[in-house]
Parts: sequence; C-alpha cells; structure tokens
Amino acid sequence: MKAVVYNGPHDVSVSEVPDARIEHPSDIIVRITSTNICGSDLHMYEGRTSFEQGRSLGHENMGEVVEVGSGVSKVKVGEYVVLPFNIACGFCKQCERGLTNYCLTMQPEPAMAGAAYGFAEMGPYAGGQAEYLRVPFGDFNALRLGEDAAERQKDYVMLADIFPTGYHATEMAGVKPGDQTVVFGAGPVGLMAAYSAVLKGAGRVWVADHQPDRLALAEHVGAIAIDTSKENPAEVIKEATLGLGADNGCECVGYQAHDPQGQEDASLTLNQLIDSVRFTGRLGVVGVFLPEDPGGKEAQNELEAQGKVPLDYGLMWFKGQAMGTGQAPVKRYNRALRDLIAGGEAEPSFLVSHELPLHEAPSAYENFDRRSPGWTKVVLHPESVPA
Repeated sequence: MKAVVYNGPHDVSVSEVPDARIEHPSDIIVRITSTNICGSDLHMYEGRTSFEQGRSLGHENMGEVVEVGSGVSKVKVGEYVVLPFNIACGFCKQCERGLTNYCLTMQPEPAMAGAAYGFAEMGPYAGGQAEYLRVPFGDFNALRLGEDAAERQKDYVMLADIFPTGYHATEMAGVKPGDQTVVFGAGPVGLMAAYSAVLKGAGRVWVADHQPDRLALAEHVGAIAIDTSKENPAEVIKEATLGLGADNGCECVGYQAHDPQGQEDASLTLNQLIDSVRFTGRLGVVGVFLPEDPGGKEAQNELEAQGKVPLDYGLMWFKGQAMGTGQAPVKRYNRALRDLIAGGEAEPSFLVSHELPLHEAPSAYENFDRRSPGWTKVVLHPESVPA
C-alpha cells in the first residue's frame, strides 16, 4: 500500500510500505478516506524531532472499517470511524482515569507514557497518511460515526485531534460562559480553541497571530483578531479590560513560536499569555513543547535544545495563575463533539483550505510548512478503493 514516508528534513514521499494487517485479535483495519496534515507533523517534517527516516506520518485519521480481529465485538466492517490520535488500551491506570493521552500499555518505553500514530517518541505505530491503517484495540479507540459520515468527512476528521485539542485547551483554561478569553496562535488548533470558547459562550475571545489569512478565519468564528506584527497583544487586552487582562487563555503555538520577522523564541507566546491573563486566571497550554529539541541549538540556543524555556515564572507566581499542559485526551471529548457536529451545532471544517489526493502530499507539506497564503488546513484523501 502507499503511505506518506519521512525521508529526512523537508523531504517526504508517497511510497510503497508493507500492508496494514491484523496483528492482535483486538485490531481493526481501516481504509483511510480522510487524513489531515497537522501542525505537529511539521516538527517532524523539519527534522526537529527524533522521528526515524522511513516511517509513515499521519495521526488525524478517519475511514471505513474493512477488517476486524476475532476479539472485536462492537465495531463492524463497513462502518465509518474516526480515530483519536492517542492510541490507548482502555484498562491501564491512566486510561481508567480518562487520561488516554498518557496510556501506559501502548507506549513501549517503561519510563514514558502515551502513544500515537506516526509520531516521534510515541511508539512504533504506522501513520494514517496512507491507504490503510491498523488500529489497536479497535473497540476502544474507534469512534463510530453516523449515516452522514461519508459526506461530512471534513467535519468529522477534525475529531481525531485538533477539535478535541482546541477544546482541551479551553477546559484547562477553565473557560465558562461570559468569560473573556485570549488564544495565542491562529493555526488550526488555535482556531479550534477560539471556536470552542465561542461554543462555550465566552463573552469575548481574542486571537493573536501575525498571519492575515488565519486571523480572518478567527474573525469568521466571532473572535477578535490581534495582528502581532502591528500590536502588542497584552496591551490590547489590558486596554480592553481596565488594565486587568483576560479571565483565561490558551497557548496553541508551542516551542517553535516565532515573531513576525521569523526569529524563533520558544518562550514568546507563553510569556505573552502570562502577561495577558489577569491575577488568578487559568492558562491552557496545548502547543507542543519537547524535553529535547535537536534543532533548537541552531534555531534558538543550547538551553532550548534541552527543552528548557525561559518562562516568566515570577510574574505567573505573583499573579497566582494556574497552568494546565499536555496533549489532549481525545476520547474525553470526541463523542460529545461528534454529536455537536451531527446536530448541526458545530462545523469545524470552516478552516479547511485544501482537499488533495494522497500523491500530492509532498507539495502540500511544503506549502503548509512555509505558511503559504491560504494554506490553513490540508485534508488528504488516499486513492484506494473499498476492499
């Protein structure tokens, strides 16, 4: 079968890889019909992780079940499913607590937790930017979709990662009806965080970024855009809140944050968030930060290469703020968010700019990585046929 394979920094190809197959009675095989390129894929694409050459990418996946293992009892062949990027067992200590993002069973390294499809340091699992995908513990990990799944794939595939991740940011930030919320980053996750805050009834939502096309999408969902190439976001928010700051906020950029001139600073948006949120406010950080960044020494400094970020902790402590961090436990939210989509209350596909066949993945990665104008979210559709 064909899959998007990482060959080295800034080099992916659509190549032949071994066919996905049942390896355990609890496995299912899914014919991938929609799979997204995620902003966190770009960390690997740029060579800023330990992702191995020859591995396939892709952790935002949905499709049609074409085979089930002998131990699968719920999921049926022919059903459409969307797959949380977290691969989880459902029965370890973390999964029992609802923390499927830190599953202890599927992560093969005993000192670590959490597994994902086609992702650095999160197990050996193949990615879903491919014609077919093996899904371990299919009954637990696959979220079944309704009769409208095939025609509404652009909405439902967002349940694999970015919609629940954006929602998770607002949960960690404690966004409530009437709140004033700031979101740093207008990439796909930041837009989903802003959208989630609006869905929760936030009274005012700001989104800070310097990409005009992405800020336009933020305004499309009812947020107030702050162009960081022209304005200081903290000053804008303080001016609008009697000097106090937002009630809460979300960081949706991560360790490759950079200013409008392109200078990287891993602490940039974190510290702007601390400055922008009021005393005792809550912060939700879902932007990716890593304990090691091999490319960080050249791009930033030696400390950043070791995952050490110069945080304005004194100000954060003085303001009595609380911070939640980490990847989203997708299963905690995806069923409810699915039902919002099915009921017509949510349409996360508003941010999709390109739908492309799988063989165009190399050029799609190139454009998405460059933040080419208009490239806000890419959905790939593998050209396989039903089994």
